[in-house]
Amino acid sequence: STLMDSRACVRMAAAAWASGFLNAALHTANTFSIPLCQGNTVDQFFCEIPQILKLSCSDSYLREAGLIVLSLCLFFGCFIFIVVSYVQIFTAVLRIPSEQGRHKAFSMCLPHLAVVSLFISTGMFAYLKPPSLSSPALDLVVAVLYVLVP
Repeated sequence: STLMDSRACVRMAAAAWASGFLNAALHTANTFSIPLCQGNTVDQFFCEIPQILKLSCSDSYLREAGLIVLSLCLFFGCFIFIVVSYVQIFTAVLRIPSEQGRHKAFSMCLPHLAVVSLFISTGMFAYLKPPSLSSPALDLVVAVLYVLVP
């Protein structure tokens, strides 16, 4: 309560929910407007955007590129917020006078940091890898890593 009041916590949670809902709503609306002409079978655990675009018979590249730019803006805003938050957390933890207190605080923070790092790195690999590296088996493994493991 000395570092963050309940109103700031509610605003941060509302911003996270709103940005996630906006991103999902835009991608869902775009997905339902794409005509599919190569069937509707997706070789994935769930309907990922790159796999859906492979089934499309229209050139929806510009529309999808615009949505990806918006998603990247939301992602980098959230990423910067996470980095700034962790810097503040680590700064506060390093000010703890007792070694045992610092150890306990780091043992609480580091597992969360590892999960966030795993999610972000595998998600970036899934979406930013070159098409030459794409294979159905690799796409499934990466999907499991960034969706189920964290």
